[in-house]
Amino acid sequence: MRPASPELISPRSPRVLAARRLAKRNFRGKERLFLAEGPQAVREAAGYGDTLTEVFATAEAAERYADIIGAARDGGARVHLAADAVIEDISTTVTPQGLVGVCRFVDTPFDEILAARPKLVAVLAHVRDPGNAGTVLRCADAAGAEAVVLTDASVDLYNPKAVRASVGSLFHLPVAVGVPVERAVAELREAGVRVLAADGAGEDDLDAELDAGTMGGPTAWVFGNEAWGLPEETRALADAVVRVPIHGKAESLNLATAAAVCLYASARAQRAAGGCRSVTAT
Repeated sequence: MRPASPELISPRSPRVLAARRLAKRNFRGKERLFLAEGPQAVREAAGYGDTLTEVFATAEAAERYADIIGAARDGGARVHLAADAVIEDISTTVTPQGLVGVCRFVDTPFDEILAARPKLVAVLAHVRDPGNAGTVLRCADAAGAEAVVLTDASVDLYNPKAVRASVGSLFHLPVAVGVPVERAVAELREAGVRVLAADGAGEDDLDAELDAGTMGGPTAWVFGNEAWGLPEETRALADAVVRVPIHGKAESLNLATAAAVCLYASARAQRAAGGCRSVTAT
């Protein structure tokens, strides 16, 4: 069933102009709104409380994804039928999929994350590429991590490329933003979480950590910049600096791949016999 509202055909419509401005960080911050593009992202947003405020859909997309349109309306979002040119104008992708949602910010205060006593956390320190940030968030979600932290030196969580790369995982687990890395590490450690810095030049080997049985407890992984890794002052904050072993001839692993390996290693260790899935008093 198509939306009953009149079709938006002009890219100069006030609603279209307001949505298009959200491609820029300063407007996102001012309005505390961001864009979610494509059916998967809009579907996940529609299922996340009252996060979704508006949906722009072509006639074809509204028919194809009638279940998403229905969920959006049920959640209180305003649905706009829009011409292809309008969707293309709002979208930041080369080949839009016909659905664009406008969402409220969903980040969680760092204090709330700590209060929940997380057992597996990904900390993105100095990560500047939005695609990598979104992909690491997706990896963290898949591995069962209970939180992600983006430090104040990292990319904007709501960058459209980061949102797309998360493929909906942005709406699945708590994410804190703008936390100084020193605070993130110090307060995670105070909460009983062991902090591991992932670095290709680390003294400790991931395989050795697993063999030693040291990874069954609550753990936070700190991941650094795509090109130059973690600075020395950040590595010095961690309990250990761990490298992913390269058994073949590859020069290195990219950020998202290394993050997936580290997070899954922790997840498996925590679920193994004798693995600790809760913070214990000392």
